[in-house]
Amino acid sequence: MSESKANSTEFKHKIKVHEEIIRVMLFASAAASILITVGIVVILGRESIPFFADPRVTFREFFGSTRWQPQIEAFGVWPLVTATMMTSGIAMLVAGPIGLFVAIYLSEYATQRVRSWLKPVLEILSGIPTVVYGYFALTFMTPLLRSIFGNDIVEIYNTGSAGLVIGVLIIPLVSSLAEDALSAVPVSLREAAYGLGGTKMETALRVVLPAAISGIAASFIVALSRAVGETMIVSLAAGAGPNFTFNPFRAAETITGHIVRISGGDIGYDTLDYNSVFALGLLLFLITLTLNMISRRIVTKYREVYE
Repeated sequence: MSESKANSTEFKHKIKVHEEIIRVMLFASAAASILITVGIVVILGRESIPFFADPRVTFREFFGSTRWQPQIEAFGVWPLVTATMMTSGIAMLVAGPIGLFVAIYLSEYATQRVRSWLKPVLEILSGIPTVVYGYFALTFMTPLLRSIFGNDIVEIYNTGSAGLVIGVLIIPLVSSLAEDALSAVPVSLREAAYGLGGTKMETALRVVLPAAISGIAASFIVALSRAVGETMIVSLAAGAGPNFTFNPFRAAETITGHIVRISGGDIGYDTLDYNSVFALGLLLFLITLTLNMISRRIVTKYREVYE
């Protein structure tokens, strides 16, 4: 009896030690993630200081001008911002409805067999390298747009084709997150709707969808953040020169595209052009941070708690 009690005590001690080790490992992982994020922000901020401290650069011009040419001391960031917002907006016009419809189908209509092969197929889209999407936009989507609207209207490099392909890229992100939000709605709400005579479509659109609106909105904003940060597609298909335009059929360079082009060029270290890359990176981080804060606010405000 004494030996059995000793073995039980030793077993409990080993479990406690293992749980403590796992707790420390999880804490270390979380701390490492935070430190890496803080380190990136610190580097961006530190390297951006020489750019904003230069007397040739003013915040008024940076946020109030529509011409970005650091080589000739023109520092208006709006051409890059508008191109980024255009490609991201077009992407959401594609991914938002399609991703939501896919999520509703997977959550409310698809059988287990259909779901078992449809979800992996969707995930393949997010696993394709973005450089492949970039060449797809350039060699398929752009010729398609030119055949529809005319070669004189659609330029070879344009934000429209880049935005459409980015939309295809983020469809799995929207559908996966939205489907998780829809599936989290209790079955009792669906049964109550059916008991009141609601059809499957009415239940999905009038009961399940409103109940999951916080998660769906969060999925949209997360996907928008992903679209804002996309690099290779816009680098290959959107254009290689800052252009302040709202025409999706014209070439325009996004923030990420400009960073790639300048970083890969022959620019000297600690020059104004070099430091502008970090300033743009910091601006991109602030845009993404703002979107994530909006997402958190929406989730907190519209979250439904069921017991």
